[in-house]
Amino acid sequence: MRRMFSIATAALLSLALVTGCGATGGQKSAEVIKVGGNLELSGGAAAFGQYAEKAIKLAFDQQNAKGGVLGKQLEYVSADNKSDPGESTVASTKLATQNKVVAILGPMTSGNTLAAVQVVTDSKVPLITPTGTSDNVTFENGKVKPWIFRACFIDPFQGQVAANFATDTLKAKTAALFIDQKGDYSKGLATSFKENFERSGGKIVEEEQYVAGSDLDFRATLVRIKASNPDVVFVPGYYQEVGLIVKQAREMEMKQTFMGGDGWGSPQLVDVAGAAALENTYYVNHGAMDDPGMTQFIKDFKEKYSSEPDTFAALGYDTANLLIKAIENAGGTESENLRSALENMKGFQGISGELNVDPATHNPVKSAAILQFKDGKSVFMTKVNPK
Repeated sequence: MRRMFSIATAALLSLALVTGCGATGGQKSAEVIKVGGNLELSGGAAAFGQYAEKAIKLAFDQQNAKGGVLGKQLEYVSADNKSDPGESTVASTKLATQNKVVAILGPMTSGNTLAAVQVVTDSKVPLITPTGTSDNVTFENGKVKPWIFRACFIDPFQGQVAANFATDTLKAKTAALFIDQKGDYSKGLATSFKENFERSGGKIVEEEQYVAGSDLDFRATLVRIKASNPDVVFVPGYYQEVGLIVKQAREMEMKQTFMGGDGWGSPQLVDVAGAAALENTYYVNHGAMDDPGMTQFIKDFKEKYSSEPDTFAALGYDTANLLIKAIENAGGTESENLRSALENMKGFQGISGELNVDPATHNPVKSAAILQFKDGKSVFMTKVNPK
């Protein structure tokens, strides 16, 4: 009986091992490449993350329909960071340690991306943010962050583009700044705009602050900005607050030109501000949806989701395809090889333009677009290439 029991036990153990291999590291894992998405699917920046995730899924579906990557299908694993840095850390930890993804796409905002840096660095999982533009996301204190990449230009560049457009094209001599006092994105963009505007001979006549997520009535502060009578009001914020600021400013009969950065690039800005209030406003963005290079993407997106994409969707799409190209260049998903492939990426042609990664900073070298609102639609004005 003892011998029969031992044989049965051994058989059961062997079966368990076979079953275990099949469930965790066997055939299924060999057939798929798991990629995580740490995105703002709820909370204040939900519009950014929701659009980006749809575009990422579209890109993966299209690639899988062509046979996948290196003969393997892409499997997308979603995590909602709820537009909160603490939740971003949690989401990255889950994706890297439990889901065992080979890379993470997102977050969208700089603050939420910075909150994920330590986790992915410790886990050696490459992270690509579609729109984290703060300059310290990938490079800080003279050192590159080896596992962090982005598909967008950085705040100093778009601040320079905005300031030069204000002085050269709008002929502005004076400007006021209205800054989110807690936002790294807003503060970084404002600093760059100020430096470049003053370097070109312009004068900052007023600097005011608000608190994103808390302030809803901006009239008291706008009174002071109005009194300074600037030619341009630069508001480097996200669409929720920007929409209210511009709407309330126009109700106060402020006629000045309002300008901003890529945080304006959501269709919901028009819903909040109203089309009329957005006349005589401009912003820097990563591309224009009326660019001919966007045509097929817009068609595919509308067919799949029955809605129009925005530039955050376009950058999500580019980010997904950038990772696909890196996996192909690396010849697999081994973390160090994948990191190296991203670091040395050259000539990647995305729908938002050509992208070349600077290995020293992990910042892409790419152009920016100036858009203007007309009748509630953002219209392409000009493209600015990096110097």
